[in-house]
Amino acid sequence: MRPSQPERRPPLKNPNDRSFTDRQANSAAAKKALLERFKARPGPDDPIMQQRRAEREAIAAARAAREAEKAALRAEQERLAEIERLRREEEERIAELAREAARKAEQAKRDAERPRKVLLEAVQYAQMRAAGKGRR
Repeated sequence: MRPSQPERRPPLKNPNDRSFTDRQANSAAAKKALLERFKARPGPDDPIMQQRRAEREAIAAARAAREAEKAALRAEQERLAEIERLRREEEERIAELAREAARKAEQAKRDAERPRKVLLEAVQYAQMRAAGKGRR
């Protein structure tokens, strides 16, 4: 045999399947065993199956109750968050109004002092001019 050619082996056969009739009999036996397993299962009216169904229904009902409770809790949290958000907005609005009132009061104070300041500057200017004329 040459090293470049792979070694050829005959195909493997299952030693238990000797002929077509043996394979056919094995297949029929397997189908029969599967059918017997299926028939051996308890039916829907069996007490064990009824108990299992009742347990599944109880679990499903408990799960639904927990989900409803979680949904109610989530809705309550959202409601409280909305109330808190509205409270913060109201506080900010009130603070903005207070800042605006303070700004307006400051502006009014400046406006009230302005004519007095202008008059004082005019008097000082007039005195300075009068003082300047007297020097000559």
